[in-house]
Amino acid sequence: MLSQLRIRNLAIVDEARVEFMPGLNVITGETGAGKSMLADALNLILGERADKSVIRAGEPQCQVEAAFALGDSAGVDAVLETAGLPPCEEGVLLIRRVIATAGAGRMMVNDSPVTLQVLRQLGALLVDMHGPHEHQSLLVPAFQRDVLDAYGHLDGELAAFGETYRQLLDLQAARQRLDGPDQDTAARIDLLAFQIKELEAADLAHTDEEELLQEHTRNANASRIIELGDAICNALIEDDASAFNALTLARRAVPELAGLIPEGRDWEAEVESISVQVKELAASVGGTVQRIEADPERLQWLEDRMALLQKLKRKYGKDIPAMQVFLEHAREQLRELESRGERIAELDAQIQRARKAMEKAGGALTAARSACSASLAKTITGQLHDLGFAHARFTITVAPASVPGPAGLDEIDFGFAPNVGEPLRSLKAIASSGEISRVMLAVKAVLAAHDRIPVLFFDEIDANLGGEMGSAVGRKLAAVSGSHQVICITHLPQVAVHGGTHFVVSKAVREGRTCTAIAPIKGEARAEEVARMLGGKDLTSVTLQHARVNRQCIIQDDEDPAISRRMERGRHRVKRGRPYMKCVN
Repeated sequence: MLSQLRIRNLAIVDEARVEFMPGLNVITGETGAGKSMLADALNLILGERADKSVIRAGEPQCQVEAAFALGDSAGVDAVLETAGLPPCEEGVLLIRRVIATAGAGRMMVNDSPVTLQVLRQLGALLVDMHGPHEHQSLLVPAFQRDVLDAYGHLDGELAAFGETYRQLLDLQAARQRLDGPDQDTAARIDLLAFQIKELEAADLAHTDEEELLQEHTRNANASRIIELGDAICNALIEDDASAFNALTLARRAVPELAGLIPEGRDWEAEVESISVQVKELAASVGGTVQRIEADPERLQWLEDRMALLQKLKRKYGKDIPAMQVFLEHAREQLRELESRGERIAELDAQIQRARKAMEKAGGALTAARSACSASLAKTITGQLHDLGFAHARFTITVAPASVPGPAGLDEIDFGFAPNVGEPLRSLKAIASSGEISRVMLAVKAVLAAHDRIPVLFFDEIDANLGGEMGSAVGRKLAAVSGSHQVICITHLPQVAVHGGTHFVVSKAVREGRTCTAIAPIKGEARAEEVARMLGGKDLTSVTLQHARVNRQCIIQDDEDPAISRRMERGRHRVKRGRPYMKCVN
């Protein structure tokens, strides 16, 4: 679960720390208080691209940090191992992200730097985010297909089909390379033959460009090299004032000095050693210089050779290894084209076999989808009944796709009829965002029992709902929180009262700056917040008479739809000072 989220200098949040609990965590607050900042912070933790505009004005950077306590960290550990990082210790995962106004940001997992891709891979295993507009994704056929596949645990069938599909595409691409008019093929053969001949004539395998450059430098500067070498040899041993002659005088004087002072014995050996080194150095320089000679013909050959290499590099690659790779590819393509007829026949046969294999794997995937579609539709229908669609019908159609795709041979379509007497229509034809939001919640409730993502985050999934429907959504979120940690940003008191943990986001002005704070509430403070959500802050003195509790504020007998209706009517009753809600311990 997500145990802690820390935010610093993100938009209007100067500093906040939230310690989430298992079960249903609800987050409430006035519109504009900054509730969405929690979702934004968590999205950054999960690998969303960062915009420097989120940094609080006047600050050099912002930072978000999340701590996860994982009951089973096997999936996360596998991602960490691939990234070269150690596994989680005792299931604890720490993710920190810093966005700076200047320079690149930093991403750390368990105090080790990672890439954005690693964050995204981890995020896919940790949190299922559902934003205020994400229910629209339920209208996308690919999302509907993914829902069905996740429910049916069809990973194996999907992977098997994907492999055959990719094999078919590879063979078709190879076949397409050989396709085309005969004159085009002949021109291609001529071009490849010329390129191969040109590269083979250059004898690249026996060419060392660095050696060529060194030899060219020696040959082009032969006269200067000889001149410098002679000067060195003269200075070392040839001239009357050479170093060796000077050392000879020193060698004669040192023995006498050694008889006068003890240190002289060491100097005698050192002078002897230096004399030997001078002679060896002169011999080395002289021997090397003697082998240098100006050869105009060799110099011209070297210059021609280097010019040829530059010309070939412009055409075939940046260096000799790259040109050799080009040569091998050209040879392979030429072999294919020269045996074009036989290769086409061979590929056509392979394509036929690959297509049959794909159709077989696709048929198995279709059968598996069809087998679980009725069960999923029935289960979602039951969830919809719990969410206020007492007579709703929900269907899943598995139909052949117009063309195969990487995910199979099928098109999946969700059908929905929310009311009695209405015909089933494709879900994408439903106009009400409130209806689609509840359908999405029903889908999430079903999938929650079939996936291992520990945290579900809902940002205003109850938008456009109220009254009894809001209470139904609250009950459903509470039910889902029995197997997953659920974090929900809500404006509805009917949802908020079902939370096991309740946080309030508030906004205030301190020292001329707007700041957002978030704090857990319970007892009387929670009664005040629920009262505010029901009747408004100006009516707190009235609503508190009916919302004050010792520890926890809940709706009495929230399974009774009449109670929810009374809550909705209470907005009007409270204006006349009448009670509308009863709270119990």
